[in-house]
Amino acid sequence: MVSVRKRGKVYEYRFETSSINGTRKWITRSGFPTRQAALEQGALDYNEFYRIGRVRKNKEMSYSDFLDYWIDTYCNFNLKYSTIVTYLNIIKIYLKPRLGMYSLSQINAQLLQEFINKIYVERNLSKWYLKGIMKVVKGSLKYACYDVNFINENPAERVHIPRYEVVSGDPVHIFTQEEIEKILDRFKDVHCIYYAFLTAYYTGLRTSEVFGLTWDNIDFEKKTLTVNKNIIKKNRFGKPKRYEITKGHSVEVWFYGSCKTPQSRRTITIGDTLVKALKEFKKEQEENKAFYGNSYLKHYEMPVLNEYTNRQEIKIVDATAELKLDLKEAPLIFVRSNGDYRGTETTRHAFKVINYELGIPCRFHDFRDTHATRLIEQGADIKAVSKRLGHSTIMTTYNIYVRVTNKMEYDTVDKFEDYTNTLDIPNPVDIPEQD
Repeated sequence: MVSVRKRGKVYEYRFETSSINGTRKWITRSGFPTRQAALEQGALDYNEFYRIGRVRKNKEMSYSDFLDYWIDTYCNFNLKYSTIVTYLNIIKIYLKPRLGMYSLSQINAQLLQEFINKIYVERNLSKWYLKGIMKVVKGSLKYACYDVNFINENPAERVHIPRYEVVSGDPVHIFTQEEIEKILDRFKDVHCIYYAFLTAYYTGLRTSEVFGLTWDNIDFEKKTLTVNKNIIKKNRFGKPKRYEITKGHSVEVWFYGSCKTPQSRRTITIGDTLVKALKEFKKEQEENKAFYGNSYLKHYEMPVLNEYTNRQEIKIVDATAELKLDLKEAPLIFVRSNGDYRGTETTRHAFKVINYELGIPCRFHDFRDTHATRLIEQGADIKAVSKRLGHSTIMTTYNIYVRVTNKMEYDTVDKFEDYTNTLDIPNPVDIPEQD
């Protein structure tokens, strides 16, 4: 039962909880201007305490502060670095400016539906990006409700993105053989780009997997390539925590990252074409090291401790060959002639050239899609393709990466024609024209 009493110029409510060792315990809260205000709030907190076992002290936390709390206590420990960066951008651009001023207790389904509807009307965003915004909203409020019990229910569960009458086009482009030849010919003199594209095309690796390759991942004798890590760009502190950026200075630092899924750790076979090409590139690198001498850039693996997760990570540092570091060398494959390493940024300008000079729609991931699609097109076993791409299920390979090409469509029609060629279909009869 809730009781109210006056304490000085304000009122206080209190109610009794379970006793401990025979001693009576109370929950009290003071500072109410009137007896009625104290009684009403006391009744709400009393019911809440006996329903969930405690009085929520965080329900008046602003959504802005909660998003920071969610990033710090959940995302930094459970999500991939790239995902956290994406979430931080959505939070900065859309959530904090439009919803951040509301307390958790004020956020309801009506407010959220109006929020997403307004973005739909004002911004020409794709359906997938709008879904991404709602994914952050739903995920954060789900954590507030079910994990930390800051709110009684998740209001985002009843919110839907608006209907898109025109479905966004598929950005994927499957290269023709002629386009592949044009791209490789254009960069035949820029070897770190040329061999990176060639590797992506012949293996279907993701961009972070390609530039995370080291020479010990290639077995020239067995003709295999092992994916056991990727490469991630972080800020100089090794974390995405709210834009700790030194103004006017580059802060990009490369770290080894874990593979996307357990199935992404894989060893695949590679053909003679790629084996020969990588052998040539390795020989060229050794010649470059001799040519540049002490000014050649070498790369090393520096163990560092991530202060958020308290786990060890591997940071890539470089030094000229004349400096001897007491660290394990990182024999990265796709470096420039002087040893300079730019990670996944290596091909950024190249794609502008491909798009605007060659007129070919292109993203790095298109090499992966093309590799998968051509394998299926040529009759490769879908299970083998799925394993090669590092997918957890065959359906992922079918639904996301393998596109229907013209050849597949014609082959489908031809197969049906072969099946039905025994039917006795009469020839059409010519009908004489009327005078």
